[in-house]
Amino acid sequence: MDEHISRSQLLADKVVIVVGGSGLLGKDFLRAITSHGGHPVEADIKPQIDGCNFSVAVDINSKKSVLDLIGTVHERYGRIDAVVNSAYPRNANYGRKFFEVTHQDFCENISLNIGGVFLVCQQFAEYFKNKGHGNIINIASIYGTITPKFEIYENTSMTMPVEYAAIKSAVIHLTKYLSKYLKNHNIRVNSLSPGGVLDKQPNSFIAAYKQKSNSKGLLSPDDISNTLIYLISDLSRYVSGQNLIVDDGFGS
Repeated sequence: MDEHISRSQLLADKVVIVVGGSGLLGKDFLRAITSHGGHPVEADIKPQIDGCNFSVAVDINSKKSVLDLIGTVHERYGRIDAVVNSAYPRNANYGRKFFEVTHQDFCENISLNIGGVFLVCQQFAEYFKNKGHGNIINIASIYGTITPKFEIYENTSMTMPVEYAAIKSAVIHLTKYLSKYLKNHNIRVNSLSPGGVLDKQPNSFIAAYKQKSNSKGLLSPDDISNTLIYLISDLSRYVSGQNLIVDDGFGS
């Protein structure tokens, strides 16, 4: 790869599916992929992005739906170069404090999330194995690597859901498992763990979060997208089985 390749061509003609492309981060992932010369595909349970070149509805907990996504995108472009696993399905009771979480809700949310990540990874890995190359990037979280800082939620209605901690730590280890399992198949598997992202949180939380960070505090989506572009691009062609953290020092 040319060491002096321009920023806009880092993903030249790469076809990248963003599963969960309608989400807060997913929207910016699509924009960033386009700005670097790639072909983003928005895949979501209900695609919502106006102006995206190509959108496909997908249920990540349905094998048929995931296979239909792969088939539809391959039919349009003739190949798929990478998939970004950023969907985060959850039920209506998600986000309760620990003692208010029922066993049924805990199990359902774990299944919806890590089950969906597993299914997308499994089916895309099979596709990539048959094609001889591929790139899987799972979106995890800083809270998959550290214990929660519950004090930053004081005096707010917010909490750090127990399901979130379980799901994101599982995503990181599933990533490492797959990277080793797919050895010799020319398939890279990495995870990206963001810190908190600004999204209309209360001022007290924003201030408390910033005190735990190095400078900025809560990040903007494009702070995360920049690292995603690196993982999709050939700049990281020998990076696999890694969890890249972008958190402005929050977890240190």
